[in-house]
Amino acid sequence: MSKDVILKVENLSKQYRLGTLGTGTISHDFNRFLAKIRGKEDPYLKIGESNDRASKGESEYVWALKDINFEVKRGEVLGIIGKNGAGKSTLLKILSKVTGPTTGSIKSNGRIASLLEVGTGFHPEMTGKENIFLNGAILGMTKKEIASKLDEIVSFSGCERYIDTPVKRYSSGMKVRLAFAVAAHLEPDILIVDEVLAVGDAEFQKKAIGKMQDISGEDGRTVLFVSHDMTAIQNLCPISLLLDDGKVSFKGETSKVISEYLKSEPLVDLNSGKIKFEGLVSTNGVELKSLLIQDNKLSQPNILNTYGNGFFELFFESKNLEECNIQAAFTIKNLINKPLLTFSTTFRKQILKKGKKDSIKCSFENLNLIPGTYMLHIWFVNNADKEIIIENTCKIKVVEKDVFNSGVLPTEKYHGHIISNNFKWE
Repeated sequence: MSKDVILKVENLSKQYRLGTLGTGTISHDFNRFLAKIRGKEDPYLKIGESNDRASKGESEYVWALKDINFEVKRGEVLGIIGKNGAGKSTLLKILSKVTGPTTGSIKSNGRIASLLEVGTGFHPEMTGKENIFLNGAILGMTKKEIASKLDEIVSFSGCERYIDTPVKRYSSGMKVRLAFAVAAHLEPDILIVDEVLAVGDAEFQKKAIGKMQDISGEDGRTVLFVSHDMTAIQNLCPISLLLDDGKVSFKGETSKVISEYLKSEPLVDLNSGKIKFEGLVSTNGVELKSLLIQDNKLSQPNILNTYGNGFFELFFESKNLEECNIQAAFTIKNLINKPLLTFSTTFRKQILKKGKKDSIKCSFENLNLIPGTYMLHIWFVNNADKEIIIENTCKIKVVEKDVFNSGVLPTEKYHGHIISNNFKWE
């Protein structure tokens, strides 16, 4: 490994066995042992399916990661993106040495600090200050080195008042603030940050991203950053890689990787105009079947008018005879994943009781978006805890319209929303 490369991942794969707490059965372990003494490959590495959460599958083995290869240079900030279940968190856990790979190798030059899940690495009975020293010791730092950074860590976290309080009393936001402050200030050579920053407020997210830029730019350290916020990825990471189904499908300039991530199109039925779903079933048997997006004055689905009226209709099938309490939300985002509009039953304190009909319809008026292409995201819950989330459900095209009958059409150069307005002298 060359001197300018700080992290190298070669042929990395991770396999899990479903439906059990252990790693295998006696018979499977015995077969592995026989294969090993005969100098043959583990027979269970030849089987297994991709980690598709939406389908049941036939095999009890799944590959969360398969043949991952990449390297990161010293001082580089690498973004890692992909849909839920693509293998992002599994990859970071292996890089952080929380779990081991099934096959493959990782080579690194330097200390690694990671911020994975809320509260990871914290002892709940210990105070915030005690946990700072604990994390520093895990990184191999002396007590004197940690003490020299203590005031800076506490100040950055904003948890001064609670630093001598057990961490179990902290909110999730406080835990994230302190955990990030610890990871960022204890001078690791490689800082690994998962999606947990989303728990913090907007002010802290901005502060944390600024700190990561300082770490890489001024200190020359390496950052691996996972997020569904494409704006944050775009601003922070010059280079990114895209994980899809446990494999690296694309690596390169971040803007190109984001475009590749957003490129996939859903299957549209040409006769009905509905977007078809496959295998989206909640644990109590409610299956999402299709989605129809329609402007009241346009015949083509998935195309809406600026300031127009229309509807989203979500079709589903319940295999459970019991009545379902349903909540749903449709969120429209721009192409770098920034939320712009949300239509939700939650905002109206509305719960739909399922009767005989198997669809829910959300009508809207005066869609205040400028012309352009957007992404729709769906959140669907039945009986409070049976949740289905569909990221990047489909692209929506908003077309120009003479909103105010002035002969002037709003175009993409006018950023943001179109809101009814009137000017007059006062």
